Amino acid sequence: MKLKVKQVRSIIDRPERQKLTIKALGLGRPNWEIVHNDTPQIRGMINKVIHLVEVSEFEPGEEQVQPATKPVVKRTKKSVTGKKSTNKKTKKTVTKTKKESKSK
Repeated sequence: MKLKVKQVRSIIDRPERQKLTIKALGLGRPNWEIVHNDTPQIRGMINKVIHLVEVSEFEPGEEQVQPATKPVVKRTKKSVTGKKSTNKKTKKTVTKTKKESKSK
């Protein structure tokens, strides 16, 4: 038998042991769900954080729940304006011309 565990409350302002238990269950944010085998170890962890999670039996015919993963957040750097990039090019050309003038 399997258990579907859904985190329904946040772990903010909770003791460190409860936070670690939630992470050990594979959860991390409210509304994350994960399916675990029904073992005494999992039941014990669930009992420690029962006020933060919702548990239901998972039947194999139900829709398969994907393991909870962190959402992918793509961060992009702010684009460099054309002026800055041209300044870099001009600096390079200026240094080249100084080197050329020194060698002459």
